[in-house]
Amino acid sequence: MIELSNVHKSFGSKQILRGVDLNVARGESLVIIGGSGTGKSVTLKCVLGLIMPDQGVIKVDGEDVTQTGDRDAFLAKFGMLFQGGALFDSIPVWQNVAFRLLRGTLKRPRSEAREIAIEKLRRVGLSPDVADQLPAELSGGMQKRVGLARAIAADPEIIFFDEPTTGLDPIMAGVINDLIREIVVEMGATAMTITHDMTSVRAISDTVAMLHGGKIRWSGPVTEMDSGEDPYLQQFITGSADGPIETLR
Repeated sequence: MIELSNVHKSFGSKQILRGVDLNVARGESLVIIGGSGTGKSVTLKCVLGLIMPDQGVIKVDGEDVTQTGDRDAFLAKFGMLFQGGALFDSIPVWQNVAFRLLRGTLKRPRSEAREIAIEKLRRVGLSPDVADQLPAELSGGMQKRVGLARAIAADPEIIFFDEPTTGLDPIMAGVINDLIREIVVEMGATAMTITHDMTSVRAISDTVAMLHGGKIRWSGPVTEMDSGEDPYLQQFITGSADGPIETLR
């Protein structure tokens, strides 16, 4: 479903991606791990076509991302759960969830969009009365659920999750992880997640890829991650200060 071949990206003299090769099968849940500043978010933005790679090929469902003619139709394949929620604070929850359904190529009648929004809110464990509240009236965990409901509102083929449990307590993080796993399986969607949270990695991934130094250092099934022999991988998943990944002391 998603193919990256020898993808490079630099910003000025700073090289971020230095030949990323990655394949995500249809219906698979891939989690990309790696330290801050290693290019995880840049990779997602390249797949979306928000950033053009300097070199290499990226294909989504067989279509070259750099050659897409209809950007709206291309982006309609995707849903996104943003790290900070990214909810619009001036409109009620249901309009946040139905944002894509109220405009553009996916536009639905307002009453239908509201019904879909309430249905998606129920799917993430929120009652219909939340629909008319403003995001500021909700807790962090509820806001994250609203963000998840928005990500799945248009039944996308591909869902991106950017640090889905950041800022949540361990119990709520577990709830969000379970919801993500259930929803991705139910929808048969292809999922790409970037996270530092190893609990999330184990809960939601089928496969794992570690990005370091602009390249994929290790990739494989999550069941083989702990036995992976790559020293970068082992240092990261154990959180050790000692190893090949440089740390500030």
